[in-house]
Amino acid sequence: MATKSTTTLETPLRDQLDRLAAFDPSAGPVISLYLDMRPDQNGRRSHVETFLRNRVDEHARSLKGDERARFSRAAERIQQYINEQTPKSSHALAIFASTSGDLLEAIPLDVPIDQSSLHLDSVPHLYPLARVNDQYPRYAALLVDTNSARLFVFALGAKTRQESVQNQKTRRSRMGGWAQARYQRHADNFHKQHIKEVVGLLEKVAAQERLNHIVIACDEVAKPFLMAELPKHLAEKVIDMGNLDLKSTPEHEVLKETMDALREDDARSDAEHVQRMLDAWRAGGLAVAGIEATMRALDMRQVEELLIVAQPDRVVGPANTLVSKAQQDSARIRFVENDELLGDVGGVGALLRFKVSS
Repeated sequence: MATKSTTTLETPLRDQLDRLAAFDPSAGPVISLYLDMRPDQNGRRSHVETFLRNRVDEHARSLKGDERARFSRAAERIQQYINEQTPKSSHALAIFASTSGDLLEAIPLDVPIDQSSLHLDSVPHLYPLARVNDQYPRYAALLVDTNSARLFVFALGAKTRQESVQNQKTRRSRMGGWAQARYQRHADNFHKQHIKEVVGLLEKVAAQERLNHIVIACDEVAKPFLMAELPKHLAEKVIDMGNLDLKSTPEHEVLKETMDALREDDARSDAEHVQRMLDAWRAGGLAVAGIEATMRALDMRQVEELLIVAQPDRVVGPANTLVSKAQQDSARIRFVENDELLGDVGGVGALLRFKVSS
């Protein structure tokens, strides 16, 4: 039996979101800048410079005295990072700089953002970054057959870890009768041992990476062994997408196919979670709906999961404040792509950990 692994270490985006959400407002204001870094048809990024110059000038004109001077110095630090440190491969960049000089955090992204934007507020503007985290979650992709397995961890549209298991193939037998039955028992035991090793690896990786999603592509012979061996806490995270050829499917195709399966499942899950929230809210249970009730629940640290439409302009209220409060309270944040699902409640609601008696 052989197991191989390669790991790329990186800071999970959720950890960076937690750190930014904990920023002390008294140390602000903070420039929050989101840049679409994809080159134009001529391979240039001149649009980045144009956007940044225009937005910085616009904000600077609205400030006076020391505030303007501090803002300009923070903008210069941002410009210096962009010029000297932004990876050329980045599709997008999120960067946060306080005018006090206490904060400068840059997050290059290998996935695109919807549009460039610049925000100046007392705390970091986290809505676009939290949405990226929801769109491109950290998840496991497992390709498995009766003697081998490839296990990937993808995050933000890129591989962060890869493991593999390789065991000896069982040979096909043309024997009949008892000999065939003995051989089949031997093969089944071999398959069980192989799957046990694969599940042990999956369990270890899922715990280390804190994964909530596992996309599995499994051949038909191995599938019953795998499903029988998966413990409940892993089986609840599984998205079954049929089969991919374990040996010939290239990594980029594994990413594309599993990401598509993840998004299809996410769309179904969005509808289920919204309906669960609405039913509980209407029944007076563990849910709230609408901006005011959701904000109160966040202030009282009741929220287990915030449900909010993916387009902030469809939220009847301060979308970024809702997201920041949820992040500070370690609540799950679910961005609902179909805004019609939350249209009747102002684009936001929440499932609660507990109720406060009135």
